[in-house]
Amino acid sequence: MAIFPTTEYAMALHPYDLYDVRSLLTDEERAVQDTVARFSDERVIPIIGEAFDQGRFPKELVGEIAELGLLGSSLPEKYGCAGLNAVSYGLICQELERGDSGIRSFVSVQSSLCMYPIYAYGSEEQRQRWLPDMAAGKVIGCFGLTEPHGGSDPANMKTNARRDGGDWILNGSKMWITNGNLADIAIVWAQTDEGIQGFIVEKGMPGFAAQEIKHKMSLRASVTSSLFFDNVRVPDANRLPNVKGLKGPLGCLTQARYGITWGPIGAAIACLDEALNYSKERILFDRPVAATQSAQIKLAEMSRRITLAQLLVLQLGRLKDAGKMQPQQVSLAKWNNCRMAIDIARECRDLLGGAGITTEHAAIRHALNLESVITYEGTETVHQLVIGRELTGISAF
Repeated sequence: MAIFPTTEYAMALHPYDLYDVRSLLTDEERAVQDTVARFSDERVIPIIGEAFDQGRFPKELVGEIAELGLLGSSLPEKYGCAGLNAVSYGLICQELERGDSGIRSFVSVQSSLCMYPIYAYGSEEQRQRWLPDMAAGKVIGCFGLTEPHGGSDPANMKTNARRDGGDWILNGSKMWITNGNLADIAIVWAQTDEGIQGFIVEKGMPGFAAQEIKHKMSLRASVTSSLFFDNVRVPDANRLPNVKGLKGPLGCLTQARYGITWGPIGAAIACLDEALNYSKERILFDRPVAATQSAQIKLAEMSRRITLAQLLVLQLGRLKDAGKMQPQQVSLAKWNNCRMAIDIARECRDLLGGAGITTEHAAIRHALNLESVITYEGTETVHQLVIGRELTGISAF
């Protein structure tokens, strides 16, 4: 009797959850995952390839995303939000990115980079004014931190604001801003005489302009913009009063990066699913591609890396819900999981052969999108150096 059968083998494990991570979720967390998975399957995946081809963000989905409670999902119900835990938010990101990184990016920016700073650093008046409408998708936000020359060095910020009576005069520019041309408000970070501060800049304020960035080969189903501020007069009532210094924007980035640690798992699963099914159906040299050792080794390697990523983010989410999560832990997961996903997307594209270069299949779209995901919210190198600093106590930045 053979130890490893060479004929058909009855599979006992779920191919995309070999360690039954789902059994570690609560009933509420599983319900959230199922709801968002259904939305991605029924509403995102059927249209996203064409939207990517057209370079169009599918705005028609915003209302449905809001109705599902996915905007600001971790914020309190008193502001019209769902009040979900961190693991549920992670699962939301995973299932949305299984559809497309652009859809997950929209939700990440709205939730973690716009609603979160208003909640964490804003006044109660600001929370009441903005958060319910943002949760309902009636007000869209963007996050203005990155500048053309700055990239990974936000302390090198040139955008500035100076007091003028009861107002602030804002000058400068921001670049690579998700949702920029969609946004009704921008959370803008600027240098002041009192340190870096955040401002809620409203669409239509004189001197404020957004310009969409074209010719993208990545995140094509997402709006990316440059923001310009030419003597924009912002009332002091629009300043976020409860934070000063880089800890404000960096705190927002930690929230967003947490969601990004989960999102690429969805992209990787989508690619593995496609490659696995294709390799079973494609017949070469009188047998399915999936029957070859080279294909099975590649598929097994993908599954191994997805499983490790799933376990990594679940523990990260539990730490976050317990109030114990550290930014360095987020860096490790962002580095690991983005690298995992982009490698898998490229390998799946290869397994698809020539068919893999068209957006009729998902792998090339995910691979291109992940070029942005592995870059934004801190490049891979930045997160490697964060861990290096933590290990050695020496900053190499």
